[in-house]
Amino acid sequence: MGRRAFLTVVGLGGLGLALGSRIARPLEAVLPGQGWRIYAINPPWPHFDPKTWRLEVTGAVEHPLSLTWDEFQALPDHRQTTTFHCVTGWTIDDVRWQGPTLQTLWDTAKPTEQAKFANFVSYERPYVDTLTMEQTTLPNVILAHSMDDAPLSRAHGGPVRLVIPQRYGYKNVKWLRRIELVPTLEPGFWEQNGYDVDAWVGRSNGY
Repeated sequence: MGRRAFLTVVGLGGLGLALGSRIARPLEAVLPGQGWRIYAINPPWPHFDPKTWRLEVTGAVEHPLSLTWDEFQALPDHRQTTTFHCVTGWTIDDVRWQGPTLQTLWDTAKPTEQAKFANFVSYERPYVDTLTMEQTTLPNVILAHSMDDAPLSRAHGGPVRLVIPQRYGYKNVKWLRRIELVPTLEPGFWEQNGYDVDAWVGRSNGY
């Protein structure tokens, strides 16, 4: 854990409740009337500047990508309504997401045979989490730029976040900045701090 993230967790005092007996929660914000709880490991939340923002696809690909905001918005969209599950026990039903599938990026970047895992790197450093390449193409796995028919807010990870409804929220990386395709598993931020690599809803982290 980075020094700033560690100090954030330690400094929460009474708000630093344990998940099981393993790890304290990060800074938490509750959005009134919506049911969402927004977690951050290294506040404040990242800011979005459409003039400088980039989404990169690097590593084991034939054609590395560095998409501007306009280029990203021009990708074909997928719309879906799914349930969001947090590993701490709360759920939001019927969330409407919109954004391109990861397969859309793979069609252009052309992953090589060495691409076995995808690391999703956040603008909120040092947050990163990982999926297998097979998992990146599961149904309803997208890079969302809109939620409930509005641009994705800063609180929810805007302008772009990973959405994978089959897995708990810590896998749904917010404030996405780079996707690295790699040959070996590199455990993400929360996996390094006691959470399960397999975050399947209802089948991991003690559930």
